[in-house]
This record gives sequence, structure tokens and C-alpha cells, in this order.
Amino acid sequence: MTGTILGASDIARALTRIAHEIIERNGGAHSIVLLGIPTRGLPLAHRLAQRIAAVEPDFDAAARCGALDITMYRDDLHKQPTRSIGATTLPAQGLDDAVVVLVDDVFHTGRTIRAALDAIKDLGRPQAVQLAVLVDRGHRELPIRADFVGKNLPTARTERVSVLLEETDGEDAVRITGRDDSAGESK
Repeated sequence: MTGTILGASDIARALTRIAHEIIERNGGAHSIVLLGIPTRGLPLAHRLAQRIAAVEPDFDAAARCGALDITMYRDDLHKQPTRSIGATTLPAQGLDDAVVVLVDDVFHTGRTIRAALDAIKDLGRPQAVQLAVLVDRGHRELPIRADFVGKNLPTARTERVSVLLEETDGEDAVRITGRDDSAGESK
């Protein structure tokens, strides 16, 4: 299977559904903090925050959304030691007693999320941590499961899933390609 799997309208619908599911599961948005995992998890977190604010008027989308850089928590630094460290920005309220929703674009082996969980434990003690992903492609190597999924997309290990977002790539799309013909950031 190759080609465009989700277009802009599909991504918009998936994010709207995820935002509603987050609100429903948590009985409102009063304790929710969204943390996007750069690169593409961060714009997705901002989009989710805006959708939550549209439903819950007391939810301040800008103040309740942050970025979580996991670079120094990764277990593959010995393979790629020249990574640049990004910024972690937390909402002013911090993470203590909040329901932290981690947001990422593609959920694959689970190693990125494990690194994010390690980073969170150094930043505070949330009431709960939940995971929202645009695409779950399977092939888990760690026992981690997403709470909110835009699209389950079973893939072959040789295929690549590329998420393109307007904020970083100039368009919204999710594509599957073979290893040799991948475009954009792939996982």
C-alpha cells in the first residue's frame, strides 16, 4: 500500500474527534495540559488545544499547551549522537496534578513515548498521562498503547509513514511510501 492515506479534511476530522474524546474521557478540560513532541506533534497539540477551547470556553488553548523535547531521554543517542536539543516549554501551571496529554504524529515502536514518560517524571507529577496520536502504525517494541488515535494504519516494516503538516511542510497529508521513495519526515 502506497500513496496518500489521509488528506487535509481527514486530518481535520480526526483531530476534532480526538479533541472530543479527550474532553469526554476527562469529564471536561479543567485539568488537561497538552504537550506536543516536536517536530510534528507540537503543531498537532496546538490544533487539539484550539479544538478543545472551541468546545470548552474556559480552556485557554495557548496557556495549556506546551512542547516536550525528549532528545536527551532517547535510547538511541549512541547511534545518532549529533542531535540538536530542542526547547521544552511547559504551561505556567506546570504538570503537577494535571492530566497530561502527550501528542505525537506517528506511533510506531513506543520508544519515543517511553522517552517522553521519562522526561515528564523529571518535570512534575501529573495526575495522569494520556497519549494522542494522529497515526498508529503498529510494530510496538514496548508495552505502550495510545489512548486517542486518529487512524490505525497497519503497515509493513519496510514501509514509511510520512506526516506532512501545513505548519512545517506547507500541506496536510499522511502518506505511506516504500523505503526508497519516502518524502518528508518518516517514521
